[in-house]
Amino acid sequence: MALKYSSRMDKTKASEIRELLKLTIRPEVISFAGGLPAPELFPVEEMKIVSQKVLEENGREALQYSPTEGFPPLREKIAKRMEFVGVNTEADNILITNGSQQGLDFSGKIFLNPDDIVIVESPSYLGAINAFKAYECRFLEIPTDNDGMIMEELEKALETTENVKMIYVIPDFQNPSGRTWSLERRKRLIQIANNYNLPVVEDNPYGELRFEGEILPSIKSMDTEGRVIFLGTFSKTFCPGLRIGWVCASPEVLNKYILIKQGADLQSNSMSQRELNAFLEDYDLDKHIEKIKALYKGRRDLMLDTMKEHFPEEVKYTHPEGGLFTWAVLPKHINARELMTKSLERNVAFVPGGSFFPNGGNENTMRINYSNMPEERIVEGIKILGEVIKDALSGK
Repeated sequence: MALKYSSRMDKTKASEIRELLKLTIRPEVISFAGGLPAPELFPVEEMKIVSQKVLEENGREALQYSPTEGFPPLREKIAKRMEFVGVNTEADNILITNGSQQGLDFSGKIFLNPDDIVIVESPSYLGAINAFKAYECRFLEIPTDNDGMIMEELEKALETTENVKMIYVIPDFQNPSGRTWSLERRKRLIQIANNYNLPVVEDNPYGELRFEGEILPSIKSMDTEGRVIFLGTFSKTFCPGLRIGWVCASPEVLNKYILIKQGADLQSNSMSQRELNAFLEDYDLDKHIEKIKALYKGRRDLMLDTMKEHFPEEVKYTHPEGGLFTWAVLPKHINARELMTKSLERNVAFVPGGSFFPNGGNENTMRINYSNMPEERIVEGIKILGEVIKDALSGK
């Protein structure tokens, strides 16, 4: 059967991370591949209670259609939580989405035509790259350092490039690098976006997972013209399976997202929204997040200490102040995709870094997750990975 598909399907490829995760569900695999939260911290017993409460008190409403914008009490609570990133907003500026990934897809649908250019950090989040690619755009990668996107390089690019439609950034504990933007870079970005009249999509799935250092204001908090679209999610601070994220934007912009969502899926899950809202009313989410942060900090420290002990000196890696990932750079002649094949033979998985560069190259990089594996498996897996890297350096 030879069906005729749209031209965009020619550019749509399977997510390398999602394909890797199919391999890593085997219990013998030590996986540093996905951005998976620690399942032992999921509030299973509390969710049993709130699920029953929702069904007993508002079962018919919870199982009915609900507004596209989302459950109003939950939107109010999200607006209040936006104060954490320095944003004073109202429920009317919040749209509930099916995870922040849906917000990324909607951003591409709203802003991008074929051959439009999206500015991204180099490297950038693979899920965003894939979401935007579906709208047949092109990417302009801006170099980064430990303080985030280099603003001088961004200005040079904008001076010489036409048809730029959007800037996409992850300022806090960036995926994949784990780096955090400095305050100066954040301020400069909003100035540049204002000068060039560009929307900024600020993706913030990890911002509340800070282990050390000071909390920095979001780019959205510096937005005086309504051009920053903030994407948030409960997937990393609560339960990813609920698929509850949100868009925070100015009324004019948010209305576009609401229209798109009406055509995409009408609404997010009514039951999940009410369950989360009930949890937020009856339990302390901030206390729960403190447990997550303590566990992840310990695993990050253990992983970095083990890498220091077992990785060759030629391998450089980041020291994230929060989030879920560290980023390793190998000598240029080492191909991380080939390395992954060798490490999978020994039941250790990671994500080769080349996929995080939309224009290719940089195959000597790797993203390593520390949130999901228990401590003893982190030590075992990093030791094995260190041996695989040493073998590659010696030509074995």
